[in-house]
Amino acid sequence: MSVEPVRKVLYIVAVTAFLFVLGAHRPAGAFENIPVEMSGLLLAQQSQDSTDSQSETPPGEAADQAGQDEEDEYDDEYDDEYEEEEDVELIADPLYYPNVDLYHLNDKLYFGVLKPVAQVWGVVPEGMRISIRNFMYNIRFPVRFINCVLQGKAKKASLEFDQFFVNTTIGILGLFNQAAKYPALQNLSREDMGQTFAVWGFGDGFYLMLPFLGPSSARDGLGRVGDTFLDPIWWLFDDFWTSVGIRAGEAVNDTSLRIGEYEALKEAALDPYVMIRNAYVQNRKKLIAE
Repeated sequence: MSVEPVRKVLYIVAVTAFLFVLGAHRPAGAFENIPVEMSGLLLAQQSQDSTDSQSETPPGEAADQAGQDEEDEYDDEYDDEYEEEEDVELIADPLYYPNVDLYHLNDKLYFGVLKPVAQVWGVVPEGMRISIRNFMYNIRFPVRFINCVLQGKAKKASLEFDQFFVNTTIGILGLFNQAAKYPALQNLSREDMGQTFAVWGFGDGFYLMLPFLGPSSARDGLGRVGDTFLDPIWWLFDDFWTSVGIRAGEAVNDTSLRIGEYEALKEAALDPYVMIRNAYVQNRKKLIAE
């Protein structure tokens, strides 16, 4: 039997496994780009729902029928308002039905593949997993810095360089986030090519739920391609599969630090697909404006 067919089969299996791991990293949201912001947005809406519900309870242990009817009427009005807010289409979605199908595919990959693997990896001490995440963030400095320059954000480009320098030196190649000790270098939002295109005047286009990659837009999808060429993970190594393995491992590590966030997003949403789509668009607009 020839060795070449066997090699091709192994390549196909490796690619499939990688896509499962990479894709499940964003079961319903682009968690790589908005790991905290989108979660905060949706969970804040859930918290507001809980707070409003508590405020509707009349004082005392019992209420008369009129008071109960009034409370029920308020609940109905609030629910209608909540549904209308969630159903607002913030971006054109002409591919709604295939997008929904892909959302469910990514959802199944998360629960069936990535989450179990990440839970096993979770036995590694949290400090070590955080250091791995810090290192991967630090090594992607070129993506953020170049996009700052392309957007004309000279001050932010300078801050990105300062953050990279501090973490690479004092932080030992980025394993420790020593830049967080300096207020000006804390919580710098990540710039990417999709945001650069937006600053240059390109609109969102239409919404896309990418298989294995999660939510995006026509503009941000093209931006992903540009960021890939800037990402050292993909050009530091001659062997493509080394880069693939590193990226897959990063997906597992990041998810091990976030287990429960996606579940909370789904629980908070009347329609997870619509809520995640709107949260994605709102967060992208926020990042572009910064």
